[in-house]
Amino acid sequence: MTARLWGGRFRSGPSPELTALSRSTEVDWRLAPQDIMQTSAHVGVLQMAGLLSAADAERITEVLAEMSREVAAGTLIPAADDEDVHTVIERTLIERVGDLGARIRAGRSRNDQVATDLRLYCLAATPVLAQQVCDLADALLEQAERTADWPAPGYTHLQRAQPVTLGHELAKHVHALLRDLDRLVDWRTRCAVSPLGAGAIAGSPFALDPQGTAEQLGFSTAFANSIDAVGDRDFVAELLFVCALLGVHLSRLGEEITLWCASEFAVAQLADEWSTGSSIMPQKKNPDIAELARGRSARLIGDLTTVLVLLKALPFGYNRDLQEDKPPLFDALDTLALTLPALTGCVRTLTFNAERLRTMAPAGHALATEVADELARAGIPFAIAHEITGRLVAAADERGVALGELTDEQCRAISPHLTPTVMAGVDLATALARRTVPGGTAPARVREQVIAARSRVADRRVQWRGQWSPQWGGQSPGQRP
Repeated sequence: MTARLWGGRFRSGPSPELTALSRSTEVDWRLAPQDIMQTSAHVGVLQMAGLLSAADAERITEVLAEMSREVAAGTLIPAADDEDVHTVIERTLIERVGDLGARIRAGRSRNDQVATDLRLYCLAATPVLAQQVCDLADALLEQAERTADWPAPGYTHLQRAQPVTLGHELAKHVHALLRDLDRLVDWRTRCAVSPLGAGAIAGSPFALDPQGTAEQLGFSTAFANSIDAVGDRDFVAELLFVCALLGVHLSRLGEEITLWCASEFAVAQLADEWSTGSSIMPQKKNPDIAELARGRSARLIGDLTTVLVLLKALPFGYNRDLQEDKPPLFDALDTLALTLPALTGCVRTLTFNAERLRTMAPAGHALATEVADELARAGIPFAIAHEITGRLVAAADERGVALGELTDEQCRAISPHLTPTVMAGVDLATALARRTVPGGTAPARVREQVIAARSRVADRRVQWRGQWSPQWGGQSPGQRP
């Protein structure tokens, strides 16, 4: 029997060049568990439609279960001339049960098969991804809790801005990750729609039950339009957007770790087991994990761009171009599956230099805003207070001293409003303690933030743990077929 699922109207077989270009098993074989799963569900609706007897349906289902075990064990693999994953499954089934296996193609097409397989795969992969994001968030929160009252320099434009606490700096990354988790939850609603039963484009003439099949496979609902069902890849593009933005967040964290560990900053130290050395410079201790996280974000952005460009001009229903949606999707999920645990370990084992951070926090006149704020408390309009403080900074620069090192006479010469009481506010601990607005950097607020964020992360863990289902099994991201 030919390994192709088509060919009756052709007088000759495809050219070797066409065969080579068309073959996709090296990519889509990882969908084999999902293809077997939805084939089993389809067998059930064929029986309900009267196209298979109960005995025949039971026989096919038993063989499919056997094939599923062999796929998991790696003993069932594609043959050299198999065109795609669907070909392998149908060919193997026919080899084992004869013409009975050929009856499963009624009422479905590779078009709705692959769309179903891909949605099932995504639904299986995202709980794993979400748990890994939660792991990184927890590692950051552990560090943030420990350093909630550690003074640290805050930056804008990569210039010293205002003092903050290190815990506040670390916790900021958690909020970005929580938004990524929220986007995954939102995405899941749109992905959990079953295309099975849409056929090639027009639906099925048989009395199938798409909604029943959808529920059996764990989808929330079935398709509303058969053309859209087979041509839609919004769920791929949207998941890749979530992955790309997550990658950007990992890149920003990686950039900061790289800077923190550089000798010019020297505020953090990498653990030996989470850093690398140089083949020529014995003294080097390189933040390779942070740099690779930064670099992998380029791939994630590229994967999203690939799919968006792929989709931008496709007409009507299914087009073979959609075969190219899987490599970027699988690459993105695999990339994150490797990157997230490594970055989590790097973050969890970072050590920070508290004294260095405390020294850096007020440097560069970072407490200037405290003077302006103190003047405003004394009744000076803030615009005028800002001007007075600017002159104070200029005077300190001319003398090469910190703001608090100017004498009372020098301050009064700049403005009579710069009294000793006002200048007493130029104090690091006071500056941090005063930032008590909700979400601010005061240590008490940072601790509240950590508690709240930890609760949200825990909620997301529970939510995604409940979404995992063995029937959605198959290869985890990061496993190559």
